[in-house]
Amino acid sequence: MSTGRTATRMGPAELMQAAAMARRFYLEGKSKIQIAEEFGVSRFKVARVLETAQERDLVRIEIRVPAELDAERSDRLRARFGLRHAVVVESPSGVLGDSAALEAVDEAADPENLGEVAADLLGELVTDGDVLGLAWGRSTIHMAAALRQLPPCTVVQLTGVYDAGTADRGSVEAVRRAAEVAGGEAHPIYAPMLLPDSATASALRSQTGIARAFEYFDKVTVAAVSIGSWEPGISTVHDMLAPEERDHYSSLGVAAEMSAHLFDAEGRRIGRDLGERCITVEADRLRRVPEVVAIAGGQRKAEAIGAVLRSGLVTSLVTDTAAADRLLGEVRPGPRPALDRADPDGG
Repeated sequence: MSTGRTATRMGPAELMQAAAMARRFYLEGKSKIQIAEEFGVSRFKVARVLETAQERDLVRIEIRVPAELDAERSDRLRARFGLRHAVVVESPSGVLGDSAALEAVDEAADPENLGEVAADLLGELVTDGDVLGLAWGRSTIHMAAALRQLPPCTVVQLTGVYDAGTADRGSVEAVRRAAEVAGGEAHPIYAPMLLPDSATASALRSQTGIARAFEYFDKVTVAAVSIGSWEPGISTVHDMLAPEERDHYSSLGVAAEMSAHLFDAEGRRIGRDLGERCITVEADRLRRVPEVVAIAGGQRKAEAIGAVLRSGLVTSLVTDTAAADRLLGEVRPGPRPALDRADPDGG
């Protein structure tokens, strides 16, 4: 990193001393005090020499991350929403600025790539003895498939399954896969996410296997969740509801759905009666989980991601550049409830 400043040319002795001090400091990890003692100068002299070494391009500092990760957007997103961790992945290739390309990029918001990065993040966050909770979502399913290592931990399913006659039926398999990698217990939930009425949902929750999984909800230390926009094909719950029910919740101002919980654009929970019909972790329980990682990307999900971040339920995010740019382009920074897990709606 060069400042572009000019100064008097350094002589050979100064150059050799600066190079030696820089080597001790940057490559050998010695402190400025240790270097000062070795060269018989003050630590302030060492600091000046190291600064000069950068100015004269004797030392160039580069911060390098894998090409598919965007460090600058990640840091800005983390700061904007008060997140503990934010990891921004390059969106699928496309020429931004061309509307057709933008739509293609967004449609291709790559759940496999997001899942792979999220798997690496979980490998960092999960520690020995943790309880890992997995909610339904294509990204979380891809994440589980991409897991290569996890410390010994228990894995519990946080939502019922989504089965609309498609191939996306991986919740139970994801839990079993994660538990297999971790060498821990698996607690899947063999029940639909959405039931016809609250009485049926309540009866299912009392069944032995499901009740056992629910008992672990208060023990979850790390959770992985997905986020959906309130539109066809992007929200599991939206697609499971009857048309008149979708219209009803749309009239309430739904902007996002996560684990069968609905949120308006400000992150307030709405349509809470829906949760009574669902097999899912309660929002208040999720808020008490120390680390909740959301995995979602694409421009079409940007508003939904922002809504869920403002809810205070999520502490960390894995997303892509398409969604990050929309989120960072918001005029108002807004609250940062994830910083202290505040509940903006007081619920």
